[in-house]
Amino acid sequence: MQMEKSKVLIVGGTGYLGKRLVKASLALGHQTYVLHRMEIGVDIEKVQMLLSFKEQGAHLLPASFDDHKSLVDAVKLVDVVICAISGVHIRSHQILLQLKLVDAIKEAGNVKRFLPSEFGTDPAKMENAMEPGRITFDDKIKVRKAIKEAGIPFTYVSANCFAGYFLGGLCQPGRILPSKDYVVLLGDGNTLAIYVDEDDIATYTIKAIDDPRTLNKTLYIRPPKNILSQRQVVEIWEKLIGKELQKSSISKEEFLTAMKGDALNIT
Repeated sequence: MQMEKSKVLIVGGTGYLGKRLVKASLALGHQTYVLHRMEIGVDIEKVQMLLSFKEQGAHLLPASFDDHKSLVDAVKLVDVVICAISGVHIRSHQILLQLKLVDAIKEAGNVKRFLPSEFGTDPAKMENAMEPGRITFDDKIKVRKAIKEAGIPFTYVSANCFAGYFLGGLCQPGRILPSKDYVVLLGDGNTLAIYVDEDDIATYTIKAIDDPRTLNKTLYIRPPKNILSQRQVVEIWEKLIGKELQKSSISKEEFLTAMKGDALNIT
């Protein structure tokens, strides 16, 4: 007997990863709800995206983070809540919204699984992270603490680096398109990282929500062939264009100094 698929609420469904989660949820046969602001304004692209979701079978739920009851009412309709609040809401604003969502899930009392907005590097393994990135991991830990205190079943998803953000620019911060002439290596360029396609992250996430093995656990998405150094990424690009790039490097000290000043420039 096949188990009935969970009903899923996606918060941040029009964002970079959120829209992929909506697509994956629908494709895998879940009854899918997309939370959206009660007043969208004149953001025509967002309206068109929401209408597209509706045409594909999703249910649109207007709600507001400033209206606790609207959040509780939305949560009561589903079994699983996935938060994919966009990166533009990172830090203080993101944590505030997620804590409000945790409060709503706790009051609703019916959610079988909550997946907070993580998806990158596991914050529990980043105790030695340096500023300015450290605050992001600290905020995620605060959300995890709230989830634990509320007794909410969870799954945390860690996929490390989004391929779309890192591979296109040859792993150079601030770049998303590859050069055919030069590249700046970070240190010696040999440090390994995990790069995962965003559509794959969404698919694995949706597959995890009804899997008992991922309940109250962290799901690590790390395909072996996707673990590459910056030099390896550059070599793949060089083979594709049939040309060797001119290379320079930036030291760890230079990189950290630039990050602290929020003025990283590797051009």
